[in-house]
Amino acid sequence: MSKYLMDRSEVKSFESEMEKISPFELKNRLIALADESIRKSTRAMLNAGRGNPNWIATVPREAFFVLGKFGLEEARRDWQCEEGLAGIPQKEGIAERFEAFLKRNGKEPGTAFLEKCYRYMIEEHDADADKLVHEWAESIMGNQYPVPDRILEYTECAVCDYIAQELCDGRPPQGEMDLFATEGGTAAMCYIFDSLQQNRLLNRGDQVALMTPVFTPYIEIPKLYRYDLKVTEIPAGVTTYDDLHLWQYSDKDVSKLRDPSYKALFIVNPSNPPSYTLAPETVDLIVDIVTRWNPNLMIVTDDVYATYANGFQSLMARLPRNTICVYSFSKYFGATGWRTAVIALHRDNIFDEMLKRLPRKRKGELRQRYGSISGDIEGMRFIDRMVADSRQVALNHTAGLSLPQQMQMTLFALYSIIDKREGDKFKTKMKEIIRRRLETLWTNMGFTLLPDPLRVGYYSEIDMLVWAKRFYGKEFADWLQLNYNPLDVVFRLATETSLVVLNGGGFDGPEWSIRVSLANLKEKDYAIIGKHVRDILDSYAERWKNSMPAIER
Repeated sequence: MSKYLMDRSEVKSFESEMEKISPFELKNRLIALADESIRKSTRAMLNAGRGNPNWIATVPREAFFVLGKFGLEEARRDWQCEEGLAGIPQKEGIAERFEAFLKRNGKEPGTAFLEKCYRYMIEEHDADADKLVHEWAESIMGNQYPVPDRILEYTECAVCDYIAQELCDGRPPQGEMDLFATEGGTAAMCYIFDSLQQNRLLNRGDQVALMTPVFTPYIEIPKLYRYDLKVTEIPAGVTTYDDLHLWQYSDKDVSKLRDPSYKALFIVNPSNPPSYTLAPETVDLIVDIVTRWNPNLMIVTDDVYATYANGFQSLMARLPRNTICVYSFSKYFGATGWRTAVIALHRDNIFDEMLKRLPRKRKGELRQRYGSISGDIEGMRFIDRMVADSRQVALNHTAGLSLPQQMQMTLFALYSIIDKREGDKFKTKMKEIIRRRLETLWTNMGFTLLPDPLRVGYYSEIDMLVWAKRFYGKEFADWLQLNYNPLDVVFRLATETSLVVLNGGGFDGPEWSIRVSLANLKEKDYAIIGKHVRDILDSYAERWKNSMPAIER
């Protein structure tokens, strides 16, 4: 690694090699370079390469720990011994004991919120009090396998309400949504790709579309030999008259989806990077394409950043029959370590319909695959097949997200619902933190950040080539491309300033763009990043000027 700092003859070869790997793997190389840079200076490393937030939602966690105290009381009430063993929570009369517990512990942080959650479930869902509290007590203790394995009954109620509020802007589609609780959004992605392939809804060589820039696994997974999908990228290539990115999609490119040879569309909305929601007119166009031209188009939308948008409506809300939605609780609640997410699929969907239309031979193969868990394979829904596939079918009896994870997910969901009823204080503060960091970054770069209601701002993608041209002209931009590798910017930031950002080209964005996470550093750190990004651009310009013959200067 140290040769990068000393020997330019080897830099281009090294950069070319690094272009081939995922930006998240490249990040590890950049961290090593930044570490080496730190040892030679008094700087601290600033890592803006990952989206792991540097905050946590405290209230639902406080409630989790209070509930844990109740769960232990219930276990010991069943039976206990001095060797540190106890029984398990018992259902009969547990709600009455829970209410008494809440009164006794009313002054403990989290108790008041826990009581609000309890009242909400009773009042809004007419929940059986003993059944509800017993589910919660067993969940917090983790003493049972998940039953139902797809998701717990009352967890599903709470999370469905949350999805209706946050992903459908309070206007969910008519009918029922089914949820599958998963070990984070990454597990959800794996399960979806796997089950689409296992059930012959996507086959090797099938044509799919991918809206880019995008989270890199959506680029890399379809290329794996197992899937070997033909991917057409739909780029967010719309710009202003003076070449500033709007990070939106042209009607011409989106209209390619009219061709029924496109079997699936994959999208992260809001995008990662550059953190913008789909324009309403683009959503309308996709709805029209599915309605009139390609009714069997399977849509997978990853909406993890939805809570940072205003009035967000997922494609799941507009095209419920065609859409599988992935949502993770990790970013909004500061919970990447909890690994809590859901796959959402409407009860009335094309996935189940297409399973019924499979050729007889394929149905026979699937009867063999799932025969050990059901006598009615043709009636087995796609979402239940995902649950089975998540445990290689043979381990279906132990499928499901752990109960403590589901309990924390329930409390996260209810926290957002109750927060909205009480003025959206948590959400307002969260958006303010992100907005201030974004403004600090761009102000200190000296670049222009256009007002845009579709911008979410969890990440920022900065196209250095656009600003090179804007500040120093096209001739300089051409020189920069001719003399330097696009990765040079991220390597220089790591080696010269101990800053870690990711290359936007790794997300199939503009080659000379960099991706900065606004989630994991303090506001003042983004001022430092902004200044160093601008300094590097200006240093390139100084080299360019010095490379010109004296007569041209």
